Amino acid sequence: MVNLRYTVDLDYDVLAPGADFILGIHAARTPRQRLSDESLVISQPVSPRVHEHPLTRTRVMQLHADAGQLSIRYAATVAIAHHVESPERLSEVPIDALPANVLTYLYPSRYCESDVLHQLGVQEFGTLPRGYGRVAAIRDWVTKRVTFRSASSLSTTTACDTARTRVGVCRDFAHLMIALCRAVNIPARFATGLDYGADPVLGPPDFHAYVEVYLSHRWYLFDPSGTAMPMGFVRIATGRDAADAAFATIFGAIRSGPPVVRIRAVAGDDGDAIVPLPSDRALSTDDGGGLAFAQA
Repeated sequence: MVNLRYTVDLDYDVLAPGADFILGIHAARTPRQRLSDESLVISQPVSPRVHEHPLTRTRVMQLHADAGQLSIRYAATVAIAHHVESPERLSEVPIDALPANVLTYLYPSRYCESDVLHQLGVQEFGTLPRGYGRVAAIRDWVTKRVTFRSASSLSTTTACDTARTRVGVCRDFAHLMIALCRAVNIPARFATGLDYGADPVLGPPDFHAYVEVYLSHRWYLFDPSGTAMPMGFVRIATGRDAADAAFATIFGAIRSGPPVVRIRAVAGDDGDAIVPLPSDRALSTDDGGGLAFAQA
């Protein structure tokens, strides 16, 4: 079991008359992701409300801040019980066998125009054998054809834009892979976490976007950017695309610097600290209908 400790520090200069914040920084509480030592410190005397999605377990925090300095620190220790599988055992689920709550991840969405990219998806991947291997081929296609470049895209950049420009950051890689999966009728969704294991040359630790694909009735992890380590992904949010999983949505005028993120492996209940490593196995943090922790 992997145990990770992470902190997020956010600092804002809120301009008059104040601002409203919707923040996605809390780790999701799932049957395979257990939280302990969770804390939240806010410099202003505000009354935050944390909402939890009943299906995805995504948590968002809503608050109003007055004009002035606003500092927020969130910290948690997260124990992740990965489901590990041999890739060759995983198959695509026929559409008529998909659960109702998975169907939405077949459709085009704001940033993942799978209908527009349908021809490209069928041309490149339509004849490949179905299963994990076809999804891995889509991931590898995106990784090889798109160049990671900081600050190379905008908040409005879509999968079609990335397919044309062939540059982007992690969320752009994720959007393109998701759109191509959906183009060949494979459910795929957007996930946010932290970039554990990323090369320091890319900058300090940060939030990270990756992909979950539905295979053999479970969501499996893929990182098309190739910049981080799936075994170290703490799940924060999932959704159709980045519109459902932004780490900060702000209504009002503010000035801010980048978030300060820290993450490290820590010892579990047995005293051992398991450091996440690259793996050629299929990894999932989805419970698949079962429970990984008795108290979850």
